[in-house]
Amino acid sequence: MIEKKLELIEQRFLELERLLGDPSVISRSEDYRTYSKEHASLLPTMQKFREYQRVQKELADVALLKESQDTELKLIAASEFEDLSRKKQRLDAELLVAVLPRDPNEDKNIIVEIRAGTGGDEAALFVGDLFRMYCRYAENNRWKIELMDGHATGLGGFKEVIFAITGTKVWQHFKYERGIHRVQRVPVTEASGRIHTSAVSVAVLAEAEEVEVGVRADDLRIDTYRASGAGGQHVNKTDSAIRITHIPTNIVVACQDERSQIKNRAKAMKILLAKLLEARQAEQQSAITNDRRQQIGSGDRSEKIRTYNFPQNRITDHRINFSTHRLKEVLEGDMDELVEALVAAEQKEKLSAVEH
Repeated sequence: MIEKKLELIEQRFLELERLLGDPSVISRSEDYRTYSKEHASLLPTMQKFREYQRVQKELADVALLKESQDTELKLIAASEFEDLSRKKQRLDAELLVAVLPRDPNEDKNIIVEIRAGTGGDEAALFVGDLFRMYCRYAENNRWKIELMDGHATGLGGFKEVIFAITGTKVWQHFKYERGIHRVQRVPVTEASGRIHTSAVSVAVLAEAEEVEVGVRADDLRIDTYRASGAGGQHVNKTDSAIRITHIPTNIVVACQDERSQIKNRAKAMKILLAKLLEARQAEQQSAITNDRRQQIGSGDRSEKIRTYNFPQNRITDHRINFSTHRLKEVLEGDMDELVEALVAAEQKEKLSAVEH
Protein backbone atom coordinates (compact mmCIF):
# COMPACT_ATOMS: atom_id res chain seq x y z
CA MET A 1 0.00 0.00 0.00
CA ILE A 2 2.80 2.43 0.96
CA GLU A 3 4.87 1.52 -2.12
CA LYS A 4 1.87 2.21 -4.40
CA LYS A 5 1.52 5.69 -2.86
CA LEU A 6 5.24 6.29 -3.34
CA GLU A 7 5.01 5.21 -6.97
CA LEU A 8 2.18 7.72 -7.52
CA ILE A 9 4.32 10.43 -5.89
CA GLU A 10 7.19 9.45 -8.18
CA GLN A 11 4.94 9.73 -11.24
CA ARG A 12 3.88 13.23 -10.19
CA PHE A 13 7.51 14.19 -9.48
CA LEU A 14 8.62 13.09 -12.95
CA GLU A 15 5.66 14.93 -14.50
CA LEU A 16 6.70 18.11 -12.64
CA GLU A 17 10.27 17.74 -13.91
CA ARG A 18 8.90 17.53 -17.45
CA LEU A 19 6.71 20.61 -16.94
CA LEU A 20 9.58 22.63 -15.44
CA GLY A 21 11.61 21.91 -18.58
CA ASP A 22 8.79 22.94 -20.92
CA PRO A 23 9.45 26.41 -22.49
CA SER A 24 5.72 27.20 -22.57
CA VAL A 25 5.54 26.67 -18.79
CA ILE A 26 8.75 28.62 -18.16
CA SER A 27 7.19 31.61 -19.96
CA ARG A 28 4.20 31.54 -17.55
CA SER A 29 5.87 32.75 -14.35
CA GLU A 30 2.90 31.99 -12.05
CA ASP A 31 2.58 28.37 -13.26
CA TYR A 32 6.35 27.89 -13.17
CA ARG A 33 6.48 29.15 -9.57
CA THR A 34 3.61 26.83 -8.53
CA TYR A 35 5.22 23.77 -10.15
CA SER A 36 8.64 24.65 -8.69
CA LYS A 37 7.16 24.85 -5.20
CA GLU A 38 5.43 21.47 -5.55
CA HIS A 39 8.58 19.91 -7.02
CA ALA A 40 10.65 21.20 -4.09
CA SER A 41 8.14 19.81 -1.58
CA LEU A 42 8.29 16.32 -3.16
CA LEU A 43 12.09 16.22 -3.58
CA PRO A 44 12.97 15.02 -0.02
CA THR A 45 10.46 12.14 -0.31
CA MET A 46 11.81 11.15 -3.73
CA GLN A 47 15.39 11.17 -2.45
CA LYS A 48 14.40 8.83 0.38
CA PHE A 49 12.40 6.59 -1.98
CA ARG A 50 15.33 6.25 -4.36
CA GLU A 51 17.66 5.46 -1.46
CA TYR A 52 15.12 2.87 -0.30
CA GLN A 53 15.05 1.26 -3.76
CA ARG A 54 18.87 1.18 -3.83
CA VAL A 55 19.02 -0.44 -0.36
CA GLN A 56 16.43 -3.03 -1.41
CA LYS A 57 18.54 -3.99 -4.45
CA GLU A 58 21.71 -4.19 -2.37
CA LEU A 59 19.92 -6.38 0.18
CA ALA A 60 18.89 -8.78 -2.58
CA ASP A 61 22.48 -8.93 -3.89
CA VAL A 62 23.98 -9.45 -0.43
CA ALA A 63 21.40 -12.16 0.36
CA LEU A 64 22.81 -14.20 -2.53
CA LEU A 65 26.38 -13.75 -1.24
CA LYS A 66 25.28 -15.06 2.17
CA GLU A 67 24.76 -18.42 0.49
CA SER A 68 28.37 -18.47 -0.73
CA GLN A 69 30.63 -21.44 0.08
CA ASP A 70 33.45 -18.99 0.82
CA THR A 71 33.43 -18.60 4.62
CA GLU A 72 35.13 -15.18 4.66
CA LEU A 73 32.81 -13.82 1.96
CA LYS A 74 29.84 -15.23 3.83
CA LEU A 75 30.84 -13.36 7.04
CA ILE A 76 31.30 -10.06 5.17
CA ALA A 77 27.93 -10.52 3.46
CA ALA A 78 26.22 -11.24 6.80
CA SER A 79 27.64 -8.03 8.30
CA GLU A 80 26.58 -5.95 5.27
CA PHE A 81 23.12 -7.54 5.33
CA GLU A 82 22.69 -6.47 8.97
CA ASP A 83 23.76 -2.87 8.21
CA LEU A 84 21.47 -2.67 5.17
CA SER A 85 18.54 -4.14 7.12
CA ARG A 86 18.89 -1.41 9.76
CA LYS A 87 19.04 1.23 7.02
CA LYS A 88 15.92 -0.22 5.36
CA GLN A 89 14.08 -0.20 8.69
CA ARG A 90 14.92 3.49 9.17
CA LEU A 91 13.81 4.36 5.64
CA ASP A 92 10.59 2.35 6.10
CA ALA A 93 9.66 4.55 9.07
CA GLU A 94 10.64 7.81 7.31
CA LEU A 95 8.73 6.95 4.14
CA LEU A 96 5.68 5.97 6.13
CA VAL A 97 5.61 9.51 7.56
CA ALA A 98 6.35 11.01 4.11
CA VAL A 99 3.20 9.52 2.53
CA LEU A 100 0.85 10.84 5.21
CA PRO A 101 -1.83 13.24 3.90
CA ARG A 102 -0.25 16.60 3.13
CA ASP A 103 -1.52 19.66 4.97
CA PRO A 104 -2.78 22.15 2.33
CA ASN A 105 -1.31 25.02 4.38
CA GLU A 106 2.09 23.36 4.82
CA ASP A 107 4.09 25.91 2.83
CA LYS A 108 2.17 29.02 3.87
CA ASN A 109 3.16 31.92 6.08
CA ILE A 110 0.77 32.75 8.91
CA ILE A 111 -1.18 35.46 10.69
CA VAL A 112 -1.64 35.00 14.45
CA GLU A 113 -4.43 36.64 16.46
CA ILE A 114 -4.35 36.60 20.28
CA ARG A 115 -7.36 37.93 22.18
CA ALA A 116 -8.13 38.34 25.86
CA GLY A 117 -11.07 36.26 27.09
CA THR A 118 -12.24 35.60 30.64
CA GLY A 119 -10.16 37.42 33.25
CA GLY A 120 -10.14 41.14 32.44
CA ASP A 121 -6.78 42.86 32.97
CA GLU A 122 -5.05 39.59 33.89
CA ALA A 123 -6.15 38.01 30.59
CA ALA A 124 -4.86 41.08 28.72
CA LEU A 125 -1.49 40.74 30.45
CA PHE A 126 -1.30 37.09 29.40
CA VAL A 127 -2.01 38.10 25.78
CA GLY A 128 1.20 40.12 26.09
CA ASP A 129 3.03 37.11 27.57
CA LEU A 130 1.98 34.83 24.71
CA PHE A 131 2.83 37.49 22.13
CA ARG A 132 6.37 37.77 23.54
CA MET A 133 6.67 33.96 23.71
CA TYR A 134 5.72 33.57 20.04
CA CYS A 135 8.01 36.41 18.97
CA ARG A 136 10.98 34.86 20.78
CA TYR A 137 10.19 31.42 19.35
CA ALA A 138 10.03 32.95 15.87
CA GLU A 139 13.32 34.80 16.43
CA ASN A 140 14.97 31.54 17.60
CA ASN A 141 13.99 30.02 14.25
CA ARG A 142 14.98 33.15 12.27
CA TRP A 143 11.45 33.81 11.08
CA LYS A 144 10.31 37.35 10.29
CA ILE A 145 7.64 38.97 12.50
CA GLU A 146 5.43 41.87 11.42
CA LEU A 147 2.92 43.55 13.76
CA MET A 148 -0.41 43.96 11.96
CA ASP A 149 -2.63 45.52 14.63
CA GLY A 150 -2.95 45.70 18.39
CA HIS A 151 -4.99 47.27 21.20
CA ALA A 152 -2.78 47.81 24.24
CA THR A 153 -4.08 48.19 27.81
CA GLY A 154 -2.81 50.52 30.50
CA LEU A 155 -1.05 47.75 32.47
CA GLY A 156 1.15 46.63 29.58
CA GLY A 157 -1.12 43.95 28.17
CA PHE A 158 -3.25 43.74 25.04
CA LYS A 159 -6.97 43.34 24.49
CA GLU A 160 -5.88 41.82 21.18
CA VAL A 161 -2.79 41.66 19.02
CA ILE A 162 -2.46 40.52 15.40
CA PHE A 163 0.88 39.78 13.75
CA ALA A 164 2.31 37.95 10.73
CA ILE A 165 5.16 35.41 10.75
CA THR A 166 7.09 34.62 7.58
CA GLY A 167 9.53 31.75 7.14
CA THR A 168 10.07 28.09 6.33
CA LYS A 169 7.55 25.69 7.92
CA VAL A 170 5.96 28.33 10.17
CA TRP A 171 2.49 26.80 9.75
CA GLN A 172 3.72 23.36 10.83
CA HIS A 173 5.12 24.82 14.05
CA PHE A 174 2.32 27.23 14.94
CA LYS A 175 -0.85 25.38 13.88
CA TYR A 176 -1.00 23.59 17.24
CA GLU A 177 -1.41 26.93 19.06
CA ARG A 178 -5.00 27.40 17.87
CA GLY A 179 -7.48 27.37 20.72
CA ILE A 180 -7.98 28.53 24.30
CA HIS A 181 -4.95 29.00 26.53
CA ARG A 182 -5.70 29.08 30.26
CA VAL A 183 -3.42 30.73 32.82
CA GLN A 184 -3.44 30.17 36.59
CA ARG A 185 -1.41 32.64 38.67
CA VAL A 186 -1.56 35.40 41.26
CA PRO A 187 -2.17 38.67 39.36
CA VAL A 188 0.09 41.65 40.09
CA THR A 189 -3.06 43.54 41.07
CA GLU A 190 -4.15 40.89 43.62
CA ALA A 191 -3.41 42.09 47.17
CA SER A 192 -4.57 38.94 48.99
CA GLY A 193 -2.37 36.55 47.01
CA ARG A 194 -5.25 34.51 45.58
CA ILE A 195 -4.66 32.51 42.40
CA HIS A 196 -6.83 33.65 39.48
CA THR A 197 -7.72 31.69 36.35
CA SER A 198 -7.93 33.59 33.08
CA ALA A 199 -8.28 32.63 29.42
CA VAL A 200 -6.85 33.83 26.13
CA SER A 201 -7.83 32.70 22.62
CA VAL A 202 -5.32 32.15 19.82
CA ALA A 203 -6.14 31.87 16.12
CA VAL A 204 -3.54 30.89 13.54
CA LEU A 205 -4.50 31.72 9.95
CA ALA A 206 -2.68 30.69 6.80
CA GLU A 207 -1.80 33.63 4.55
CA ALA A 208 -3.70 33.62 1.25
CA GLU A 209 -3.42 35.19 -2.17
CA GLU A 210 -6.42 36.94 -3.77
CA VAL A 211 -6.56 34.29 -6.48
CA GLU A 212 -7.05 31.59 -3.83
CA VAL A 213 -10.22 33.11 -2.41
CA GLY A 214 -11.54 35.00 -5.43
CA VAL A 215 -12.22 38.40 -3.83
CA ARG A 216 -14.02 40.93 -6.03
CA ALA A 217 -13.82 44.68 -5.47
CA ASP A 218 -17.64 44.84 -5.39
CA ASP A 219 -17.63 42.48 -2.39
CA LEU A 220 -15.67 44.91 -0.23
CA ARG A 221 -16.73 47.96 1.78
CA ILE A 222 -13.73 50.01 2.90
CA ASP A 223 -14.09 52.64 5.61
CA THR A 224 -11.48 55.03 6.98
CA TYR A 225 -11.42 56.53 10.46
CA ARG A 226 -9.06 58.19 12.88
CA ALA A 227 -6.70 55.91 14.76
CA SER A 228 -6.99 55.77 18.55
CA GLY A 229 -4.24 55.27 21.10
CA ALA A 230 -0.56 56.14 20.68
CA GLY A 231 0.39 58.35 17.76
CA GLY A 232 0.59 61.92 19.01
CA GLN A 233 -0.88 64.72 16.89
CA HIS A 234 -1.06 62.38 13.88
CA VAL A 235 -3.98 60.59 15.57
CA ASN A 236 -6.09 63.74 15.53
CA LYS A 237 -5.23 64.92 12.03
CA THR A 238 -5.52 61.99 9.61
CA ASP A 239 -8.01 59.22 8.91
CA SER A 240 -5.28 56.57 8.60
CA ALA A 241 -7.12 53.61 10.17
CA ILE A 242 -8.83 51.19 7.79
CA ARG A 243 -11.83 48.90 8.22
CA ILE A 244 -12.67 46.40 5.47
CA THR A 245 -15.96 44.48 5.39
CA HIS A 246 -16.37 41.45 3.13
CA ILE A 247 -20.07 41.85 2.35
CA PRO A 248 -20.94 38.23 1.33
CA THR A 249 -19.55 36.75 4.57
CA ASN A 250 -19.81 39.83 6.83
CA ILE A 251 -16.19 39.28 7.91
CA VAL A 252 -14.77 42.57 9.21
CA VAL A 253 -11.09 43.39 9.70
CA ALA A 254 -9.44 46.61 10.82
CA CYS A 255 -5.92 47.96 11.03
CA GLN A 256 -4.57 51.18 12.55
CA ASP A 257 -1.01 50.20 13.43
CA GLU A 258 0.67 52.20 10.65
CA ARG A 259 0.63 55.98 10.13
CA SER A 260 0.04 55.41 6.43
CA GLN A 261 -3.49 54.65 5.23
CA ILE A 262 -2.02 52.68 2.29
CA LYS A 263 0.02 50.46 4.62
CA ASN A 264 -2.94 49.90 6.94
CA ARG A 265 -5.08 48.97 3.93
CA ALA A 266 -2.48 46.44 2.72
CA LYS A 267 -2.23 44.85 6.17
CA ALA A 268 -6.01 44.72 6.63
CA MET A 269 -6.38 43.10 3.22
CA LYS A 270 -3.80 40.45 4.14
CA ILE A 271 -5.74 39.61 7.32
CA LEU A 272 -9.04 39.49 5.41
CA LEU A 273 -7.67 37.09 2.78
CA ALA A 274 -6.36 34.79 5.51
CA LYS A 275 -9.76 34.79 7.25
CA LEU A 276 -11.57 34.03 3.99
CA LEU A 277 -9.20 31.14 3.23
CA GLU A 278 -9.70 29.76 6.75
CA ALA A 279 -13.49 30.02 6.35
CA ARG A 280 -13.35 28.23 2.99
CA GLN A 281 -11.15 25.44 4.36
CA ALA A 282 -13.43 25.08 7.38
CA GLU A 283 -16.43 24.76 5.07
CA GLN A 284 -14.65 22.12 2.97
CA GLN A 285 -13.59 20.22 6.08
CA SER A 286 -17.08 20.26 7.58
CA ALA A 287 -18.37 18.65 4.40
CA ILE A 288 -16.08 15.70 5.15
CA THR A 289 -16.56 15.52 8.92
CA ASN A 290 -19.15 17.05 11.25
CA ASP A 291 -17.00 16.99 14.39
CA ARG A 292 -14.44 19.61 13.36
CA ARG A 293 -13.20 21.49 16.38
CA GLN A 294 -13.51 25.25 16.22
CA GLN A 295 -10.19 26.88 16.98
CA ILE A 296 -11.77 29.81 18.78
CA GLY A 297 -14.65 29.41 21.21
CA SER A 298 -16.26 31.92 23.51
CA GLY A 299 -13.08 32.56 25.48
CA ASP A 300 -14.54 30.72 28.45
CA ARG A 301 -12.13 29.01 30.87
CA SER A 302 -13.58 25.54 30.19
CA GLU A 303 -12.69 25.49 26.46
CA LYS A 304 -8.97 24.93 26.91
CA ILE A 305 -6.18 23.30 24.92
CA ARG A 306 -3.39 24.23 27.33
CA THR A 307 -2.94 25.40 30.91
CA TYR A 308 -0.07 27.52 32.23
CA ASN A 309 0.10 26.92 36.00
CA PHE A 310 2.54 29.44 37.51
CA PRO A 311 2.44 28.26 41.18
CA GLN A 312 3.48 24.75 40.03
CA ASN A 313 5.77 25.97 37.21
CA ARG A 314 3.90 23.60 34.89
CA ILE A 315 2.47 23.71 31.38
CA THR A 316 -0.05 21.03 30.40
CA ASP A 317 -1.31 20.43 26.87
CA HIS A 318 -4.67 18.75 27.37
CA ARG A 319 -4.96 17.41 23.80
CA ILE A 320 -2.06 14.96 24.25
CA ASN A 321 -1.92 14.82 28.07
CA PHE A 322 1.61 16.24 28.01
CA SER A 323 3.14 18.24 30.88
CA THR A 324 6.46 19.95 31.42
CA HIS A 325 7.82 21.84 34.43
CA ARG A 326 9.67 24.33 32.23
CA LEU A 327 7.07 27.09 32.21
CA LYS A 328 9.58 29.95 32.46
CA GLU A 329 11.74 28.58 29.62
CA VAL A 330 8.72 28.01 27.35
CA LEU A 331 7.48 31.57 27.93
CA GLU A 332 10.98 32.74 26.95
CA GLY A 333 10.42 31.10 23.55
CA ASP A 334 11.90 27.62 24.15
CA MET A 335 8.86 25.80 22.72
CA ASP A 336 10.65 22.94 20.91
CA GLU A 337 9.82 20.20 23.44
CA LEU A 338 6.13 21.12 23.39
CA VAL A 339 5.88 21.39 19.59
CA GLU A 340 7.79 18.13 19.03
CA ALA A 341 5.38 16.28 21.35
CA LEU A 342 2.40 17.65 19.38
CA VAL A 343 4.00 16.76 16.01
CA ALA A 344 4.70 13.19 17.22
CA ALA A 345 1.11 12.79 18.46
CA GLU A 346 -0.34 14.01 15.15
CA GLN A 347 1.92 11.71 13.12
CA LYS A 348 0.96 8.75 15.31
CA GLU A 349 -2.73 9.49 14.73
CA LYS A 350 -2.26 9.82 10.97
CA LEU A 351 -0.15 6.64 10.78
CA SER A 352 -2.87 4.75 12.62
CA ALA A 353 -5.43 5.97 10.05
CA VAL A 354 -3.18 4.95 7.13
CA GLU A 355 -2.49 1.49 8.56
CA HIS A 356 -6.21 0.84 9.07
